[in-house]
Amino acid sequence: MCLAIPMKLISIKKDKGIVELGGIRKEISLALLNNVRIGDYVIVHAGFAIEKLDKKEAKKTLKIWEEISNIK
Repeated sequence: MCLAIPMKLISIKKDKGIVELGGIRKEISLALLNNVRIGDYVIVHAGFAIEKLDKKEAKKTLKIWEEISNIK
């Protein structure tokens, strides 16, 4: 099973970007998206940003992820 995860874009260099979630940073490809900027939230799947999210929706989704991770 593969999951796409919303992550915050913290730097851009050509068609690569660094995204962060919970202190974890990862280099991804931005080749599939246009008009992304530092501070945007993107959906990351298999090392590619596949969709841009608005900030409100991204934070809502991340809150759900946090709640799921706290379930024992």
